[in-house]
Amino acid sequence: MSGVPASAAGGHHRPAAAARPAGLWNIANILTMVRLLLVPGFVLLMLHNGGYDPAWRSFAWAAFAIAMITDLFDGHLARRYNLVTNFGKIADPIADKAIMGAALICLSALSDLPWWVTGVILFREIGITLMRFWVIKHGVIPASRGGKMKTLAQGVAVGMYILALTGPLATLRFWVMALAVALTVLTGIDYVRQAIVLRRVGRAAERESVG
Repeated sequence: MSGVPASAAGGHHRPAAAARPAGLWNIANILTMVRLLLVPGFVLLMLHNGGYDPAWRSFAWAAFAIAMITDLFDGHLARRYNLVTNFGKIADPIADKAIMGAALICLSALSDLPWWVTGVILFREIGITLMRFWVIKHGVIPASRGGKMKTLAQGVAVGMYILALTGPLATLRFWVMALAVALTVLTGIDYVRQAIVLRRVGRAAERESVG
């Protein structure tokens, strides 16, 4: 090799290949689709044989656990390997709310969980999702550490309620759910505060740009 750059030797630069947009059928989106497909399967397993068969409740727990695990990986894979798509942006939060909502509603319908707990959690989750869209033109509200702890607590608590637990574990799941509800309310209040501040700052910036 001469060590002389191609441009100096009369060669031509090749334009850098533009990053190709991620296609629909990538691993992140497939995991999201799997999570969506698990929702009706989970409901059927949960309610099979009257909803109180320990064996079928274990199968339902396995479906719920798989859904929660895929939730941990699809977003990470999408960001790490540039697999973010419009489908993923819409379907991922829907899949998250669908599996959690299905589990909570089934548990309340079977009288395993008070309806007010289901109502508080679903009201918060749906409300915060709508609020994100409300302020999206001004910016994105990032997931906080408290929000991640809330998601973990909800997943563990609901998973424990899905299983037919007795004795000390049945008592423990009550306290885990109490923690999940507390984190749900506290992080919800914090997200409302962030949304109001973000919208106020965004509108002030708009007025300054117009003026």
